[in-house]
Amino acid sequence: MNTSTLKQLFSSENSVSALPLRLIAGIIFMAHGAQKLFAWFGGYGLEGTGQWMESIGLTPGYLLTLLAGSAEFFGGILLIVGLLVRPSALVLAFTMIVAIFSVHIDNGLFMSNNGYEFGLSLLAISVALMLQGAGRFSIDNIIADKLK
Repeated sequence: MNTSTLKQLFSSENSVSALPLRLIAGIIFMAHGAQKLFAWFGGYGLEGTGQWMESIGLTPGYLLTLLAGSAEFFGGILLIVGLLVRPSALVLAFTMIVAIFSVHIDNGLFMSNNGYEFGLSLLAISVALMLQGAGRFSIDNIIADKLK
């Protein structure tokens, strides 16, 4: 990977506006991933979530649970520390698009009906982070400064 590509990957707006987005979304994504991967926080783990995914037509359920759970858990951690925020946010945005259209879209907007408003909010945060980068207080910003 050449230096200009790395600079673009790690660069971001030098503001603090990404920090609350990264921290809150990172915690939420990490917790949801932990539910899928480890059955923490009342989740069903790989086996249970994989069976549920199979039941709604997402096959192979175990593998897709492993992929979605890993994207959420590890992507959430990366958002929190501010490392590789742009690619992590891209993967998380894609994960939210899949969740919205495979699980929530038929239930309407509102969460009270298992709708897509929460997924849409996380999608918007992910897209914002993908576009603006990690911000001032991040490992990405430290790396970007060293690449200058």
